[in-house]
Amino acid sequence: MGSTQRVDARSGTFARVVAGIGGVALVVFGVWAMIAPESFFEELAQFEPYNQHFIQDIGAFQIGLGAVLLLALMRPSGGALGVALVGVGIGAAAHVASHAVGTDLGGTPAVDIPFFSILAGAFLAAGFLSWRR
Repeated sequence: MGSTQRVDARSGTFARVVAGIGGVALVVFGVWAMIAPESFFEELAQFEPYNQHFIQDIGAFQIGLGAVLLLALMRPSGGALGVALVGVGIGAAAHVASHAVGTDLGGTPAVDIPFFSILAGAFLAAGFLSWRR
C-alpha cells in the first residue's frame, strides 16, 4: 500500500469516526430536547426566556443533522443527495412532531402541521427515490 493510500485510509477512518460520534450525539441531544425540553433547558441551554416550542424545534433539527451523518455512514460509496434528503426529511418529520405536541404553544397548528408534513413527506420521498437509484 502506497503512502497516498495509507493517508486516504486514515482520513476515511477519521471521517467515519467523527461522523459516527457526531451523528449519535446530535440525535441523542435532539431527542432529549424533543421529549424533555425543560430538562434540556435547565441542564444545557439556559438561555432565557424558556420557550418549550423553540427548544423542541432545536431538537428536531439536531435529529435531522445527526441522521444525515448516520445515513451517510450507511451509504459511504455514494448517494449523497439521497442521504441528505432523507436526513433533512427526518429532521422535518421531527419538526412536525414538535408542532403536534405543542399545539397550545403558539403558531397556527391548522396550517403549520399540514404544511410541514407535506414538506417532510416530499423530502423523505425524494430522498428514498434518489437513494434507490
